[in-house]
Amino acid sequence: MEATPDGNESSRDVKTLISFYSNYLWNRLSTLFPSSPSNFLEKISNLSRQTPLPISTKRRAGLPLPLRSNSFNSTPTTPEASRVYEVLNDIMDRSILNLHKTQNNLQFWQSRAEGSNARKVYFMIFERGPRAFVNGSVQLMRESVTDGSAMLHLSNSASAYISERIAVLSSLRCSLAAFLAEFYIEVDKCGEELVKDPEKSFSSLMVTLNGLFSKLESSIGHLHAMRQSDSSVDGTYSFPLLFEKLPEINLEESQWTVCEINDAINLVYKNLQELDSYLALMVAKHQKPRKVTRYWIRYTCGAVGLSVCSFWLLRHSRLMGSSDIDNWIREASESTVSFFNDHVEQPLLSIRDELLDTFKKRQKGVMDMEEVQLTSNSLHRMLLAFSEQTKGKKFPENASDQEMLEIVMSRYEKELMHPIQNLLNGELARALLIQVQKLKLDIEMAMLELDQILRANEINFAILAALPAFFLSLGLIVVVRAWFRQDTRAEGRGRIARIQRRLLIVEVEKTIMQYQTYVDQGLENDAKCVFGMLIYCLDRLYHAVRRHAMATGEWQCLKQDIIDLGKPGLQTAYKLIVTARMERVYDCLLPSLKRQ
Repeated sequence: MEATPDGNESSRDVKTLISFYSNYLWNRLSTLFPSSPSNFLEKISNLSRQTPLPISTKRRAGLPLPLRSNSFNSTPTTPEASRVYEVLNDIMDRSILNLHKTQNNLQFWQSRAEGSNARKVYFMIFERGPRAFVNGSVQLMRESVTDGSAMLHLSNSASAYISERIAVLSSLRCSLAAFLAEFYIEVDKCGEELVKDPEKSFSSLMVTLNGLFSKLESSIGHLHAMRQSDSSVDGTYSFPLLFEKLPEINLEESQWTVCEINDAINLVYKNLQELDSYLALMVAKHQKPRKVTRYWIRYTCGAVGLSVCSFWLLRHSRLMGSSDIDNWIREASESTVSFFNDHVEQPLLSIRDELLDTFKKRQKGVMDMEEVQLTSNSLHRMLLAFSEQTKGKKFPENASDQEMLEIVMSRYEKELMHPIQNLLNGELARALLIQVQKLKLDIEMAMLELDQILRANEINFAILAALPAFFLSLGLIVVVRAWFRQDTRAEGRGRIARIQRRLLIVEVEKTIMQYQTYVDQGLENDAKCVFGMLIYCLDRLYHAVRRHAMATGEWQCLKQDIIDLGKPGLQTAYKLIVTARMERVYDCLLPSLKRQ
């Protein structure tokens, strides 16, 4: 892996260690200074870039290189061949990551540019931090007093502020996309040679990469000329972008030596690190405001509210000699325990007893069948005796209570003709007592039926008592589930994530058609830029669907379709057929099932 002799290994290790720690310190210091770095920090940054380091040790799961299918199953036989694959993968990864950062910030400014004038003014005053809020408010009031067109001036200032950033980021995006497109096309051309003999084909590819870095240097270098005298960007554009050139090598040789390959790879890594440092500074100067800056008013109000709440709690705490908080905690705990006992524990115990115990094992009810039977037998005997005495004949033991009750009522009606006389000497009092016994029997029968209904619905009442705790638990589960599934990116699981994946397919289709339009019109530079954006969109789609397609067993077919969409020589009509099939066939790209 080393290109220097053995005698210089210790020196190289020391330089690598110094470069690592200087780069680490630079990153830590840069986090403490969110504004543009000072000249002192820039000198430290320049020192940290003197020794090239590998960009990454593990490749992320993104769109693979356009190599032939047998290359995926092949393993490099030599360390040099392995480094060739690693450096090509790192070039593609770093290009896509830098393009993603640029595109992310560009989309933010484009969304702000599409807003109304009032929305732009709101952004300039309220979404750029406290200092911008004070300056914008002062400018707004001053211009309102002087000429009365403060809103118009502030709107024009906001438009210029946003347009400057859109222009720089658009130029950066186009240059990076063109670099990615040319690199991808060159790797596609050398695909078979890279698979067969990566060390031999790397020499010609390295010469092409040298030209691509030079072209990227010239395309980004004109950004200095785009800077206006009244630019709203803080500071200067710092150091220019200068890539290391590939030394003159005899290209007629069939194969480079191991030392030459390692030197070329180190040169590529140094250029990539130089590009990352330059783009990090450029994008940082034109990036969107951080979330804390955009929502600083909300956070300030939240901090003030938290401070007031803390002060209020402090007044009622033991520190101020108050026992209010202790009393509130005790009352809350008692209420919680009472709620748990009444709506969780007792209902569950009742349900358990209802499911496991029979009616016989339960406690005695309000009315038993034996008591009702005793009252019924007593009434039967009373009716039988009254009927025999009234009619003067013997009645059978199984005589109907209804027939005998009719005799009692008939006698009762006659006795009411002379109520006072019959109450003392007649059968009126006896008939009244029989009716009272009959009323008692009816009440006991009704109570017995009611007791049976209550016993049969004990489990229902227990479940009803447990419903508050059930709904409370269900609500907590829903809230926790929504919090865990709040990821709405294309890699997520929810309906919004599925929509985002389908929008990626739409973006891929639009990019393919735009690329073909530029090719037909002969706009080569624009076509390269659009093709680079196509590779970027395919990488996003590849990363978004990978996990879902592997779970459903569709990954191999979907992966090949995505790779086919990135092939430069494939017809546009066939690519559009592939995108239509992807939207129709693969489960992770289908519309949301809830909307069907």
